[in-house]
This record gives sequence, structure tokens and C-alpha cells, in this order.
Amino acid sequence: MRISAADAAGTGGAPTSLGSNLENVRQHNLSTVLSLVHANGAMSRAQLTRATGLNRSTVADLSAELVGLGLAVESEPVGSQIGRPSPVVEPSRGSVVISVNPDLDAVEIGVIGLGGDVQRRVTYRTTRIPSALEVVNVVSAVVAGMRDDLESAGRIVGVGLAVPGIVRTSDGLVVDAPHLGWVGEPLSTLIGDALGLPVFAANDAQVGASAQWVFGAGRNSAHMAYLYGGASGIGGGLVAEGRLITGTSGFAGQIGHMLVDSAGSRCDCGAIGCLEAQVTRRDLLEAAGVVAGDPVGLEAALRTRLAAGDTRLTALIDRQIRLLGVALKNIVNLLNPGVIVLGGFLGVLLDVAATALPDRVAALAIRGPREDVMIRRADLGADLLHVGAAELVFRELLRDPAGYVAALRPGGRAVG
Repeated sequence: MRISAADAAGTGGAPTSLGSNLENVRQHNLSTVLSLVHANGAMSRAQLTRATGLNRSTVADLSAELVGLGLAVESEPVGSQIGRPSPVVEPSRGSVVISVNPDLDAVEIGVIGLGGDVQRRVTYRTTRIPSALEVVNVVSAVVAGMRDDLESAGRIVGVGLAVPGIVRTSDGLVVDAPHLGWVGEPLSTLIGDALGLPVFAANDAQVGASAQWVFGAGRNSAHMAYLYGGASGIGGGLVAEGRLITGTSGFAGQIGHMLVDSAGSRCDCGAIGCLEAQVTRRDLLEAAGVVAGDPVGLEAALRTRLAAGDTRLTALIDRQIRLLGVALKNIVNLLNPGVIVLGGFLGVLLDVAATALPDRVAALAIRGPREDVMIRRADLGADLLHVGAAELVFRELLRDPAGYVAALRPGGRAVG
């Protein structure tokens, strides 16, 4: 078993204590059981009994309720068993979230089930940076084309938005997405009105952090920092004391705007020397002589050039490692994380530069915190933001499974 009941809050807001056998906390217990199954996948009733501290009959009742809600399925264990076999409980594929990630040249849409089950991904390429209304139109058209199939197999329980910008989580307002040219865009409201579904939104790097924490390279870490580098710059997400840090309005984690070079170039935010203005994917792509920005293509091109002794590229990578090391040093000294996870082109930098980045952080950070931290490349690949965006919805579902399902009309449409 990988996630305990006490750690199940990592699945997005589930209870942090063991279960109780009192009926007046049934919501708490139902949340605990579903959170464990969501984070760990298939678990036997016996495992759930041990993990929650509940008795076997209570776990059996809770499992049956989750099956009745369409959130879990039960099956008999496969293979030989000693003694009485314990039924296996696993997430249902029938309750899904629509994930949406608008970017500079595309709108990505996914269908994600409980347990981080990526069932479908659609990429709608755009010839220019899409407006918020264009994103709504694209999402509406794609979902309309899939809706009959999805609802015949179960229900859509919500939409999760991963936006490359500053997002107010209380209402999903995109306060500022400079790379998209958006200011004050009510994207969540627009999509919710168009689809008739509950919508939850957050900054794309926070969304990625959530995915890494629950299912990826930061799994089981109570203290994690996540940095993602893409076409839109560098963002981040932070986990401390086993909780995702969102800040007062959901704006926490703007690591890309950390000062790393006081003599550097001007950032889109107006400041001088921000991390994302000094360490860019664009510079790496140009130096590697490639157009495709995907991590696999970029990494292959970088390795080829480095093996050929490209001194210009070597100098660029050395500079980016040096400046990224300054940012990570600050994170290590300030937050004392157990793991730092790097995604996008930052993960490529970590791997192609061998031990250069960990060595740089070890040389800069103070004694103590620097011994505690591991630096890892992100998992989940192209599924990352879809899984993380879905967590925004599943977090609400996991808090009160029965209550959330009751608030949905047939087909998943939100009541009221």
C-alpha cells in the first residue's frame, strides 16, 4: 500500500485522520475509503480495514455505498488466497472529469477517471494564441462530440482547468495570463455556462504539482516543490506539511518570477532578472536547432549536439543550470523540501546535465536543508496537466462523495 489513511489528504482534501465507526461521521469514512482507493488503485477490503482502523462490516458497507454511487467497483481477488478471500475495491471508470489546458498554440482536452485514469486526450491546434471565448467554443465542440459516449458509460462530474497564468481559485477568474494576453477572463464561468457542469480552475503549475504529489515523482512526500518549464515560462507548486499551498486567493507558487539575476533581461511581468526570463525553453530550442518543443524531441536534440561538442550549447546549458540553481537554493533554504520535482524542459535540463544541477544546489544551499533534498524529474509525461486538472474536481468529490453526486443532475450536470 502506498498511501495511508493519514496521508489521504494528498488526494485533494480528504480527511487526515483514521476512520470512525460512528454513523454520524459516515461522510468522513466514505471520503477516507474513496480517497485511499483513488490514490492507490485497487485495494482489498482487508487492506482498507487495516488502513482506516474501521471494522470489516463498516468497510463492506462503505464499499457497497461507493459502488451504488458509481464511484467504485468490487471484484473477487485473482489468484490463490489463504483463508477467506477479501473482495477488491477499485475506482470506477464511469465517473469522469473533462480536463482543459489552453496554451499558446493549442487547446488540450482530456477525459480523466478516478485514480488518475487518462481515458482520452484531444489536441486542438490553433493558428494563433486563442482568446478565452475561442477556448470555450473549442471545448464545447469537443465535449459535445464525446458527450453521448461518456454519459452512456457513466457521467461527467465536472471540468478542471489548468491555465498558464494567475487564477483566482474561488471563482476561477483568470486574473492575468500574460503569455495568452488574457486579463480578467471569467473562463470558469464561461465554460460552466456552456457545458452545464461544475468547473474548477488553477494555475497550470499548481495543477502539475498536485498530479506529481498524488501520482507522480513527489508521491508520499509531505514537503515537495514542483517547477514546470514550458512555452509560457516557468511556474511552480509547493506542498508543505502534507498540503498543497495555494495562498490567500490561489496565487501561490509564482516561482518563475523569483529574482535570479539582477543584471538580467526584463520579464513579461515588468521586473528584471526573473527566473523565467533567464531560463527559457526558446533559447534551448534555438541552440539545439529544433522546432518541436516536446521534451522527448528536445532532449534527443540536446544530447546529439552535446555529444558532438557544441560549445555554444554547452555554455547555454551551464548558464541555465547556474541560474536555476539559484532559484532552487532559495527554495531549499526557505522551505526545506524533501523532494524537488522538475517538469517540462527543466526536467530535460536536469537529465542532460548529469549531476550539474544537484551539485550546484548542494554548493549554494545551507548545510542541513541541502542534505535533506532530492531532485527528480517529473513523471506522468503528457498526461501530467490532465491528471492534475482532474484533481481539482476530484478533490471536491472526495471530500463528500455522496453529497457531490447528489448535487449532480443525470449525466453529470450541476444542479442550480
